[in-house]
Amino acid sequence: MEVPASLTELGPRICILGPSNSGKSTLADAIGQCADLPVVHLDQLHHLPNTAWQPRPRDAFHSLHDEAIAADRWIIEGNYSSCMPQRFARATGVILLDVSTFTSLRRYVRRTWFDRKRVGGLEGAHERIRWAMLHHITIATPGNRKRYAALFETLSLPKVRLASVREVGRARAIWGLG
Repeated sequence: MEVPASLTELGPRICILGPSNSGKSTLADAIGQCADLPVVHLDQLHHLPNTAWQPRPRDAFHSLHDEAIAADRWIIEGNYSSCMPQRFARATGVILLDVSTFTSLRRYVRRTWFDRKRVGGLEGAHERIRWAMLHHITIATPGNRKRYAALFETLSLPKVRLASVREVGRARAIWGLG
């Protein structure tokens, strides 16, 4: 799907998928403000606040997730494949951010060094370079990008794939996100 001229074409329940540090949280916040949609950051539901990104028990996370998607209107960003089926069953539109691994790595380094209060961050968690995350971005992200792209192709919802920083910027301009 080409970038729709209006966000309304994606409906009132939009999922944003993509690799770590692809810009999902930032785009979700911008769309949420523009379209007056409540923003749900799955990282904030999956992890306990005021920890060093300690995950919640799986059942507690799924309960919070299912409560969030039961609402009539939202934009939700994040992956967490264990609860994708129910999320897609409620979604009215999907955006896939398919930016390069280099872009994800650059964004991760920038946010840990300069963006101390990043969009979608975990309350009380300090951003810092972690070898596990560097490994995840450089080793796991290329495979994840392929998985997300294949999943995206199977979806029958209105959808848009943004495969570069330039395409994200173009979509932001079309949608009046600034």
